Amino acid sequence: MILQTSLGQELQVTNRSSGNNFIADIPNAQLRLPSGEAFTFRSTKPIAGVSEITVTNFDANTIRVTVVGEATVPTVELYDSANEGIIFSVATAASIAQQPQTQPKPQTQPANQPSTQTQPKPSTNSDQPIELVVTGEQDGYSVPDATTATRTDTPLRDIPQSIQAIPQTVIKDQGITRIVDAVRNVSGAVITSGYGNVFGDVTLRGFGGASTLRDGFLNGNGSFFVSGDNIDRVEVLKGPASVLYGQVSPGGVVNYVTKRPLSEPYYSADFTVGSYDLYKPILDLSGPLTQDKKLLYRLIVSNENSRSFRDFIYNRIFFISPSLTYKISDATTLNFAYEYLDAKSGFDQGFLPIPISFKLPRNRNFDEPFGYQIIQTHLVNVTLDHQFSDNLRLRSAFTGRFDYLDGIYAYIDGSLQEDGRTLKRSPASGVSYRDNFALQTDLIGKFNTGSVAHQLLFGFELSRQTSRDTGYFYNGQYDEFPSIDIFNPTYGLGRLNLFTLDRFGPASILSTQAIYLQDQVTLLPNLKLLIGGRYDFVKNGTQEIDSLFYDEAFSPRVGIVYQPIEPISIYASYSKSFQPNNAQTANKLFIDPSRGTQYEVGVKAELFDQRLSATLAAYDIAKTNIAIPDPQNPDYSIAVGEGKSRGIELDVAGEILPGWKVIASGNLNDAYVSEDSDPTRIGKRFEGVPYHGASLWTTYEFQRGNLKGLQFGAGFFFVGERIANQRDPFSVPSYIKTDASISYKRDNWQAALNLKNIFNINYFEVSGYTIYPQAPFTVQGTISVNF
Repeated sequence: MILQTSLGQELQVTNRSSGNNFIADIPNAQLRLPSGEAFTFRSTKPIAGVSEITVTNFDANTIRVTVVGEATVPTVELYDSANEGIIFSVATAASIAQQPQTQPKPQTQPANQPSTQTQPKPSTNSDQPIELVVTGEQDGYSVPDATTATRTDTPLRDIPQSIQAIPQTVIKDQGITRIVDAVRNVSGAVITSGYGNVFGDVTLRGFGGASTLRDGFLNGNGSFFVSGDNIDRVEVLKGPASVLYGQVSPGGVVNYVTKRPLSEPYYSADFTVGSYDLYKPILDLSGPLTQDKKLLYRLIVSNENSRSFRDFIYNRIFFISPSLTYKISDATTLNFAYEYLDAKSGFDQGFLPIPISFKLPRNRNFDEPFGYQIIQTHLVNVTLDHQFSDNLRLRSAFTGRFDYLDGIYAYIDGSLQEDGRTLKRSPASGVSYRDNFALQTDLIGKFNTGSVAHQLLFGFELSRQTSRDTGYFYNGQYDEFPSIDIFNPTYGLGRLNLFTLDRFGPASILSTQAIYLQDQVTLLPNLKLLIGGRYDFVKNGTQEIDSLFYDEAFSPRVGIVYQPIEPISIYASYSKSFQPNNAQTANKLFIDPSRGTQYEVGVKAELFDQRLSATLAAYDIAKTNIAIPDPQNPDYSIAVGEGKSRGIELDVAGEILPGWKVIASGNLNDAYVSEDSDPTRIGKRFEGVPYHGASLWTTYEFQRGNLKGLQFGAGFFFVGERIANQRDPFSVPSYIKTDASISYKRDNWQAALNLKNIFNINYFEVSGYTIYPQAPFTVQGTISVNF
């Protein structure tokens, strides 16, 4: 295999072994075909003893070559040829044994030793080198590997569950500033709340409140992701994920994977301006701090100032994230990352879910001009990664997150009065402190039992979340707080004399101890089994002794993948999830956790020489033991009912032709109440869940000629009709939002223009008993410079 590059001998190769894998990283480089398009190269069983060779863009500035041995780590020779480029010569004991006896055995270099430059490898008639061109271009829309589904670097085609990854290229091309918008590209995913078009929660496969992760850690306040400046990609694992992450929704999880320090100098500056006074500069610096490149750094800083199409909504968001990587030795790496977020905005509760709301101007806000909310977050993450041997690895990570929330606003209280225009309001406000601590430790081992290969993951997790809340109260009777006319609102209440501070109540505590075990079994080169289970011990409630409750739950997962031919994977899986109910019956007994069970089958394909990936999945999820208010005593709960969600999904991402990239999705979903103590609720659809949805985003970049570097993009996002609540079913109309973009890049700079909602449709997102109007036609421009 030959890597051909115009950089010549400037490229430096760093290689190591991990288990049966030989891994070589080539920094300050990107992978392109001779014609100029980006791609990922993969070869299955090229020689005896080697199961796979992959060459891919590991990050924005690094090529990774991985050679996977079937039984032992392969032997790889590296050559620097002035005429041919960098040459990788792969050999194993099995391949050498199959060579003619007259052919001399090559001089070899152990794979776990630093590479050295030697004389060029002589060409033979039997050698058919694979020539790959290295340039400085970005990769496409397809992501071959992900960590969310298994906690290990596993090709998506080997995972018996639907998982979609939205890479940085898509995020940039679509001009995404609210990172949750990235999930619009994923089938079965719906954004279910707006809050001034800043925050957002996600519904996956019909179940709301999809749990959010940050680098594999559960994020206690998922809706508070207001910036994607530190996010490298978004991975969406659909279906129950309790086997690895514990207390999560049966619909799935959204994992935000952050950017890491780079081994080569990288300096980037972006400046974005847009509609509604949007101004946002971003600075991204990275590189080595020492000549031996053992200490790396990255610093990301951004500051957003903007208003909104909604009255009284403004955004002041400052974000900074320094991170360090210290390569203590060839086997040990220590990573440290810190994030600070300071966000302040106006408060927006949207509209009531009633037909008359569609007659209101979408800028209308029922809060007072003085309403605000503040979020301040400190996050610290420390990860230690140690390779004991080729087949044994330890990874231990700690994260601490500290949130401060404050706000004062006029809260919509109930429904419209009899006159059909007067809306009752009440004062609402308060201060909250939320502290989250988590420790994850994984031991990853590789071994064989006969001809069967195993990758075993054993781990444990400790976490504790503490919340303390207080409130401001109105100086007077709540009945005296002024209502508002939704058609002719009058604003102008005072502020300072309206509220007094109440003391903090008892702290709410959620603590978890868990152990988990997973085995990725390669029964045959084309037949793979994934089996695992997790046991959680949960304590939840307040510091008052009589309000604490304990839960235990076992969450299994079993899946199998069969690959009849190299580009096709057929899979089936079974998995379970659980979520504590934190509710009591009238007898003051805590209700058992809600459980989710999923059956899923699907097909994954890699098309157009592996440039395009596709996943077709069908699933059936049942959620049981759902807590609802006790009809005889509304202050308590009863466990009744079952909800079901069934559907089919299609996701496609990659490059069809050189320069033509696409990411698309489509789904059908039937999510309804299947069992309930109230017969009138049986058969009703879940709130905020459309029956069908689809998305398409495509770009074309000219590859040569005078227009080289010019790119056009366009796409649509379709969400079907939904109900806002089951108590009084009210249909929120379907919509198709259309976006477009144009960009031009030359050398180290790029200019981009994004047009969003270009047909200026009036559409809404749904959350509980509220609907949120979304932005009209907006324009956003970005200038980027890389050094």
